[in-house]
Amino acid sequence: MALLTDLLNLDLSDTTEKIIAEYIWIGGSGMDLRSKARTLPGPVTDPSKLPKWNYDGSSTGQAPGEDSEVILYPQAIFKDPFRRGNNILVMCDCYTPAGEPIPTNKRHAAAKIFSNPAVSAEEPWYGIEQEYTLLQKDINWPLGWPVGGFPGPQGPYYCSIGAEKSFGRDIVDSHYKACLFAGINISGINGEVMPGQWEFQVGPSVGISAGDQVWVARYILERITEIAGVVVTFDPKPIPGDWNGAGAHTNYSTESMRKDGGFDVIVAAVEKLKLRHKEHIAAYGEGNERRLTGKHETADIHTFSWGVANRGASIRVGRETEQNGKGYFEDRRPASNMDPYVVTAMIADTTLLWKP
Repeated sequence: MALLTDLLNLDLSDTTEKIIAEYIWIGGSGMDLRSKARTLPGPVTDPSKLPKWNYDGSSTGQAPGEDSEVILYPQAIFKDPFRRGNNILVMCDCYTPAGEPIPTNKRHAAAKIFSNPAVSAEEPWYGIEQEYTLLQKDINWPLGWPVGGFPGPQGPYYCSIGAEKSFGRDIVDSHYKACLFAGINISGINGEVMPGQWEFQVGPSVGISAGDQVWVARYILERITEIAGVVVTFDPKPIPGDWNGAGAHTNYSTESMRKDGGFDVIVAAVEKLKLRHKEHIAAYGEGNERRLTGKHETADIHTFSWGVANRGASIRVGRETEQNGKGYFEDRRPASNMDPYVVTAMIADTTLLWKP
């Protein structure tokens, strides 16, 4: 008799050319991921060759019950690390039947910015540091923390090893390998300052692909935590008090910044970001005011600052970038629950298109 795991691991390529495509989209909260699967007649590598699909938007908070159909437009394809074989994950964005992007579709506006010739000519690169916290299911308390109590103070946990300091490494490593399998340009992982908190980095990614890859990496992480019976939260300050929050530091460069003389271009870009600080903060994630307090390696939410090698600033420029006279900078303001489509496009818009 076959076991459930045997059936889950069936290799379909021996018996059929058909594949399974898991269509992924962002739900009504702007943070919840949804997905459903369909059978296709054979392998597909080009999103434009995939059929559009639809779903009941009244069940995701994205459409009224009397006109509930929302259309999925396939935008990016990744290999499926769960079903493997030729099966795929498909990142989609969402439209009305008339072809208008629905309000929660932030990809559409981002794609317009990235397709602007002034932006595409500069080939914007992004590296996004996605922090998250693993929670014990049912009690919503960080993994490894005593139930109803607290671990010892921060200090021993960052990049730590050992059963008394590092909690959830099996999930983290599974996610790392699954992202590499999927074709996501995941560049690293590390344990964070608060116990039970981790980070993965995606990039360098160019333009709109940065948002696609971060969203699918989040999807894969949530699927893995589902299997492990653990909850993942992207809340920017999951535990009040003297504990680090969770961010999504966004590293950014343009071709002009990466060339000789690029440091001056970086300084000019940072000055433009300073002038739009309030607009950026408003778009950088819900609950960020609980995280950006001026403590725990953050700048105060109301004050813009930048500096070389300063992790307490809004924008950090690396020491190596200063020495080389070219490179990239890090926007440390985005919260862990930010929308990468919004943040990446807004940084490009402010630094490349906006005229003060």
